[in-house]
Amino acid sequence: MASRTSTLYTIAGVTALGGLVAYAVWFDHKRRNDLEFRKQLKKDKKRAEKRAAAAQKKSDNGTGDADLQAAVLEIKKEISSLPQELHQQYFTQQIAIGEQMAAQGPMFRMQAALALFKALCVFPRPQELIPGLQEVLPKEVFEIVLELLSVEVSIPNSSALEEIDVGEIAAEDESSPTRSEPPSETSQEWDKLHIAASAPLIYLPARLLSMRIEGYFKAFPPAGMGVSIKTAPGGENKLRNILVAAKDFEAGDLIYKERPLVAVLDLDLEGQGRYCSHCLRRIEDDSAIRPENDRLNSVYCSEDCRARAQAESQNLLFGLKPVLPEEVDSGLSELIREPRDEAQKKFVEHLKSEGRTVPLLVARFVSKQVAIETAKQFAKGKNPLIEQMTAEAMSDKDYSLYDHMERLRFIDGEVSEEETKLLSAVLGSALPGLENLLTSERYATYKGKMRYNTIGISYDDGRDDKPASTFRPEDQERTRTPSGTSRQIGSGLFLVSSYMTHSCDSNARPSFESGNSELSLIAARPIKKGEEITMTYVDVSQHPDETSEEARRRRRFELARGWRFKCECERCQAEATGGSDNEVDVEKDESKVEDFVARVLGGAHAEDGHA
Repeated sequence: MASRTSTLYTIAGVTALGGLVAYAVWFDHKRRNDLEFRKQLKKDKKRAEKRAAAAQKKSDNGTGDADLQAAVLEIKKEISSLPQELHQQYFTQQIAIGEQMAAQGPMFRMQAALALFKALCVFPRPQELIPGLQEVLPKEVFEIVLELLSVEVSIPNSSALEEIDVGEIAAEDESSPTRSEPPSETSQEWDKLHIAASAPLIYLPARLLSMRIEGYFKAFPPAGMGVSIKTAPGGENKLRNILVAAKDFEAGDLIYKERPLVAVLDLDLEGQGRYCSHCLRRIEDDSAIRPENDRLNSVYCSEDCRARAQAESQNLLFGLKPVLPEEVDSGLSELIREPRDEAQKKFVEHLKSEGRTVPLLVARFVSKQVAIETAKQFAKGKNPLIEQMTAEAMSDKDYSLYDHMERLRFIDGEVSEEETKLLSAVLGSALPGLENLLTSERYATYKGKMRYNTIGISYDDGRDDKPASTFRPEDQERTRTPSGTSRQIGSGLFLVSSYMTHSCDSNARPSFESGNSELSLIAARPIKKGEEITMTYVDVSQHPDETSEEARRRRRFELARGWRFKCECERCQAEATGGSDNEVDVEKDESKVEDFVARVLGGAHAEDGHA
């Protein structure tokens, strides 16, 4: 088994939040409120024990492929006769059985693995569950699940064979992640294959992964924005996705407008009543709306902003109202009120003492995932807020928020165990079960992506009263902003704009002319169709007290410290005085993408004849 599982592809960072949030919400509600559901769990557990007893006995003596194939075929037959409307209930039952069996010790490993395999077979997007299962299951149980999945896609009569040669898949290994033949399957066929075979992404080679990547970039950016995302060579022989113009633009033209996926005020402005905590609009006079029981003391410019903030993240992170709809909460919110308030208090104290906004951006991103998945479980009728969140996540196109996040570049981030526990405690106290979903590794990746991609928000020439940072220059938070981080009022993650690379002589500039967090991208000079669109990440102007050489050194230091690359743009090269550039403490571009994205980019580029 070890030799086979060692050849399976691993996608670092694929989130378990989507599937596991749905499970946590659904199962917690059913277990607390449905007597028949609890009885059914006990019956299913007994049936699972009986059916798996023989398989367990063989497993103890070394189960062969034939035994596993027989078990998989029996399970597939069982599922094929299961009505679609019962899949969710079946899923939650099998997850519960698997958890119970895994906790019973070595004698029940096979029963646990069989139940969890059943759950994966009926879940629409099983790839979302694998990382979470790996984190919470005993290693021996997880390895059996891997073996069952591997056997499932290799069964000769598997429906997957109608779409793909699974023998060819099994033959591929990490040393040959791509094929010379371009994939002929369409994105629709890939979706059909993915659901029919229940084959998680991590068990498929790069040629199939590329289909998922290509399908995403056909849907994103949304049509009508006038831009697209292409793969192009980057610095240090790296490939990267870049933003390019889909049509011609003249200087001063509006290229597109974009709202942030998540945004935060600078923490020294939070709660003062001067700016809206959701849209970051300036609030005039004493018109700020202040919600009750908000640990962050957030304020809003309108009832609409308050409602949207509450729905997306604010209530889960800093409020005490039910996270679940009232009709299914069943008094849970009152039972957890005190520990929830205490967890929020500690997290807010940490945020304010650190003075960093990246942890809050991550917290809001995770909370928005929870909000969307919860809404999918319990939404009744049309809800404009939920529909807007779903559209932003492209959930109506079978994507999730993490489909956006996993494609972004990032720099290595470090997190303390204490900070991870503080945020996990806030999540778990609001909805028991969520506390196990944010590992330190995942949290560090989230922070690295926020640090690399967020854009500073400022308007009306920015502010001039931001407190000086107490951190060392190399440890200070920096955001992409031509006016300089010190002049921003907040920051946000803008998904399309994240694909703009830096140039000290950029052809576009972000503007917040609407007076809120909505970004307007303006052409700084004529841009031709197919041309890369760039922005400046830092203040590249020459200050009155600087020489041109000093201005160049300052901006290159800021870029190296904030984004870990040595700027070699045309302007920097033209302004070089012939001296040493060794003062910049990076030798190469240290940003990266997820491993599987890098493989797909490389394969796609090779097919185009550029590698």
